Amino acid sequence: MKKLILLGGMFAMQAFVQRPVEAPIPLCVTSDHDMAMMGTDAHFISLHEAPLPYHYVGKGEMITFPTPDGKTASGFFLKSAKKSDKWLLVYQEWWGLNDQIKKEAETYYNDLGDVNVLALDMYDGQVGTTPQEAGKIMQSTPKERLEAITKGALTYVGSKAKIASVGWCFGGMLSLQSALAEGKQAVGCVMYYGRPELDVEKLKSLNVDVLGIFGSQDTGIPPATVAKFEESMKAAGKGVTIKMYDAVHGFANPSNPKHDPVATADAYKNSIGYLKKKFS
Repeated sequence: MKKLILLGGMFAMQAFVQRPVEAPIPLCVTSDHDMAMMGTDAHFISLHEAPLPYHYVGKGEMITFPTPDGKTASGFFLKSAKKSDKWLLVYQEWWGLNDQIKKEAETYYNDLGDVNVLALDMYDGQVGTTPQEAGKIMQSTPKERLEAITKGALTYVGSKAKIASVGWCFGGMLSLQSALAEGKQAVGCVMYYGRPELDVEKLKSLNVDVLGIFGSQDTGIPPATVAKFEESMKAAGKGVTIKMYDAVHGFANPSNPKHDPVATADAYKNSIGYLKKKFS
């Protein structure tokens, strides 16, 4: 099974670029939505090797829906075979809504049963195939647009929907932000090696506990950052379960040259078990 992380804000890039790679500052200490900084940070970019070829042909279809900024967004949709108010929102890695994410969406769809699965296109059709391309796309995507896409998706699924989210890397961060935006409709949140929210006041509004999946060798979201997240969740009175694997950033992505299939399989077992329980 498989994988994704992040979210953005826009300023002060030079200090980040000049930071020595051998002493990187954890990405979680940047302020809310600093995509411009992350998209130009040499260390962050170095965490992502160009993905291996990955092709998907299967179920699902692309759909569109309006967003509150007056535009239209899209997503890869797998509709439950029987009428269901259960929805899983899938958030892409920083590469974009590519074939690997579509395959992930179908995997969860097949294993969850009567759950609608919608993988959101947070880059409006753009997909990066190299770290440099992905960095430029992420850097040029305003935080307001990301928020509008998520809000549009929440309107699309409806006020009666029971919503869970999952995401990797850039999408791991978005999964947690999505849970915050979902309010009382949220029933579950899985984040794979995404930058966690550390603001206790914001975390207090969470309606669910969180399953966080991380790699101990990840220098972008290191164990110390994960520990701070646990502390913040505890201070907010929220539950969090952390699964830490002896693996690098992006370990659950099969198109990552450093993919760890053993850790990926165990992480997926934990995530699907968590989501089944939340949707039961």
